[in-house]
Amino acid sequence: MEYRLLGASGLEVSVLSFGTMTLGGEGRFAAMGNVQADEAQRLMEICIEAGVNLFDTADIYSLGKSEEVLGQALGARRKEIVLATKAFARLESGTNKAGLSRRHILEACEASLRRLGTDYIDLYQAHNFDSLTPLDETLRAFEDLIRAGKIRYAGCSNYSGWQLMKALSISDRLGIPRYISQQINYSLLARDAEHELVPAGLDQRTGIMAWSPLQFGLLSGKFRRGQTKPVESRLNTLDAPGTVDEERLYRIVDALTEIAAQRGVSVSQVALNWVMRKPGVDTVIIGARNEQQLRDNLAAANWTLTDAEVESLDDVSALPLPYPYWHQQKFAGDRNPPAKHVR
Repeated sequence: MEYRLLGASGLEVSVLSFGTMTLGGEGRFAAMGNVQADEAQRLMEICIEAGVNLFDTADIYSLGKSEEVLGQALGARRKEIVLATKAFARLESGTNKAGLSRRHILEACEASLRRLGTDYIDLYQAHNFDSLTPLDETLRAFEDLIRAGKIRYAGCSNYSGWQLMKALSISDRLGIPRYISQQINYSLLARDAEHELVPAGLDQRTGIMAWSPLQFGLLSGKFRRGQTKPVESRLNTLDAPGTVDEERLYRIVDALTEIAAQRGVSVSQVALNWVMRKPGVDTVIIGARNEQQLRDNLAAANWTLTDAEVESLDDVSALPLPYPYWHQQKFAGDRNPPAKHVR
């Protein structure tokens, strides 16, 4: 397993990390997975044996049950790993029960610590952007938690480029800890982040944690041209955003399938490996419903796509550049070279 520093911090994380949305089986998350403590402990052991040291959850996953199951499964091994969770969502009715106000962040952190059965969180993340709360209030709340020893680092998730840059500039102005990471949707099918979030991360050394690298299972090899769609899929129960261009999807899957056959690996492993090779990506978050799926995904860390293979997948999955990036490339391309894979 390869380890990378997360952003500009000294925190080492495994290139593959484990996401726990399948743990708990409560509410709308039940259809995504119903992994309970005993099975979760087995999955955790497999991950740790493979070298995974980062486990990511959120208070909203299974309405807090995911954190509970993860805490129970880790047990005495908690101090061996990097534990990450998130706050923002509403878990109960009433005022001040959602968002990134100081009050909600502090209360949410205490609740997560109780559910996880730990006295500190390594990486505490803003799960979304809160346009109603001043950013300096949010960032100072994270600073207070760091000073209190309840969290080690802060990060963000699902911010836009300008929101990330505003947060970083406020931290610099106030002299308080920056976000060390940004958790973003990044896959061969979802490359929108390359327009602003990836360049911002590279420029500011804000580490990228890529979520849904298989794009809700669309890049797992289960969805094939001319074949019946699988009955069991996260996509069937998750209201995935955006419109999927099926022709583009099948072009990508065809290319993945060809490389997978040549390599003797699964389609999923090729899709994961591509994300691992992209600039600024420090860890790729994988999930699993069962041991077989987990072991296959973990095997993606045991080999590396060639530059030529990465470029072929780049080409087949390319998106048209939006303004002003097409203008910058067309009329000032020599001063604005595109970022290339660097791994």
